[in-house]
Amino acid sequence: MKQPCVYILSNRYHGTLYIGVTSNLVQRVWQHKLKSADSFTKKYSIDRLVYYELCNDMYQAITREKQLKAGNRARKIALIDAGNPAWVDLYSGILG
Repeated sequence: MKQPCVYILSNRYHGTLYIGVTSNLVQRVWQHKLKSADSFTKKYSIDRLVYYELCNDMYQAITREKQLKAGNRARKIALIDAGNPAWVDLYSGILG
């Protein structure tokens, strides 16, 4: 899936959140799952894709990422709960 998008990862149900943007969601989530780089997501074992939004272009994706990051935690959790109430890993569903 090569398309600009914003995504949210977590380490567990209502756990630690990470918000990112990418043009290749499958590849980027796989990189998080491999824990290949020393990073926030590696430190907290954040590799469960719990939410994503496809965007028309990278500008829109980056703008949306900033909106999500600026919101409070309750708002982020409500967004995830609305589309993925069990916080299941959506990764297998995007493999195509």
